[in-house]
Amino acid sequence: MNELVPGIYHWDAMHPDIPFRVSSYYVEPAGIVLDPLEPEEGMGFFDSRDVAPQQVVLTCGLHWRHSDRFAERYGATVRAPGPGLHRYEGTGREPEPYDDGDELAPGVHAFAIGGIAPDDFALHIRHGDGALALADALHHYVGELALMPDGLWGDPEREKPQVVDSLRGAATRDFDTLLLAHGDPIAKGGRDALLEFLENPEPRT
Repeated sequence: MNELVPGIYHWDAMHPDIPFRVSSYYVEPAGIVLDPLEPEEGMGFFDSRDVAPQQVVLTCGLHWRHSDRFAERYGATVRAPGPGLHRYEGTGREPEPYDDGDELAPGVHAFAIGGIAPDDFALHIRHGDGALALADALHHYVGELALMPDGLWGDPEREKPQVVDSLRGAATRDFDTLLLAHGDPIAKGGRDALLEFLENPEPRT
């Protein structure tokens, strides 16, 4: 468990369905666990906190991961983007929906990225110097920010420009930390890294 900046913790774990390690986060001032897999060392970190996780927030409907474990252990409410609720039909999972512009906790606002999927969202976290959490718009596995591979898009030529335009809007917000669901976070200089990527995004796909 790594405290990236005061109050925001990161850990990664091997995803059970894809051959990659993915990232999860705890935004302690908001009581929010983001896109969680259970830490490989177990839940002891959360058991030791003065306030247990209150919400599990998914940045994309595909990021259920181990949400049920956090909900059962801590009584946390699971919340997912409203446009992706169809993903849970027939699963017995019933997350509470959130939508574009919703405030999920004090200082945490959701907004849609779209493009790669209708339920691809971001969270703007106004704690400390600010943080931006992204779902599947970008990854950070290769030492630089990059769009997802073409095979994960329905229509890359149409959808990639939509995502890039949404990210340009996201980059106007006030934040310094960039939280990626896929790959390593950027604790300091995250907004600068995003702006650098946006100067020439296509060669990095």
